[in-house]
Amino acid sequence: MSIILTDPAVNEVKKIMEERELGTNPFLRMSILGGGCSGLQYSLGFDTEFHSKNDVKYEQKDGVAVVTQKKFDLHLEGTEIDFLNTEYARGFSIENPNYPKEAGCAGCGGH
Repeated sequence: MSIILTDPAVNEVKKIMEERELGTNPFLRMSILGGGCSGLQYSLGFDTEFHSKNDVKYEQKDGVAVVTQKKFDLHLEGTEIDFLNTEYARGFSIENPNYPKEAGCAGCGGH
């Protein structure tokens, strides 16, 4: 269950993969770049190289898959990736129930 793409996210990922002609069996790769007082920072990109020793794959709808490194998997359990296309926002949104959104230190002003 670890990483879940909403229907709008699946549609956008498929659209981007088709536009970019990414080759054989492309997938969305999710990484954690680091963490800090304002929470985890994520990276989304496309890849075609799956390494079974280090990676885990989550098949989504319509042949779309999300891959992450096994070392990140526990931190991403239950994470939902959505795609927003509104008057005020356009892009992918990541909701991770394991980590709060707000800043955690007094110097960040996130209280």
